[in-house]
Amino acid sequence: MFGGTTLDKKSTELTLKILKILDDKKALDIRGLYVGELTTVADYFVIASGTSTTHVKSLCDEISEKLAEDGVYVNHIEGYNSATWILMDYGSIVVHIFTKDERNFYSLERLWGDAKEIALDNALSD
Repeated sequence: MFGGTTLDKKSTELTLKILKILDDKKALDIRGLYVGELTTVADYFVIASGTSTTHVKSLCDEISEKLAEDGVYVNHIEGYNSATWILMDYGSIVVHIFTKDERNFYSLERLWGDAKEIALDNALSD
């Protein structure tokens, strides 16, 4: 999609899978951003909201479980206990799951406004 190497393809496919998992679990305002040309932190950001801290935790748990089934494990998770903003580090992909208020406050989409957006339709067509 956005890169030509095998690693890029694998990261893209994994990002699409995460987007689908979030959609299946009824996450709100799901966004996939290609940030690889803007930062060295990651190639992709996935941003979504949950309806409550319980929902935010369940979204995190579902991603962890589904990806682990494919042998993909999260490197680090931040914010799980408070569950207002959970960050999941998958190396080339960073997943941000927020409550609505926390997401509005930090406004990551505005901060990364130059990033290329991944259409959710791409994830759902698989």
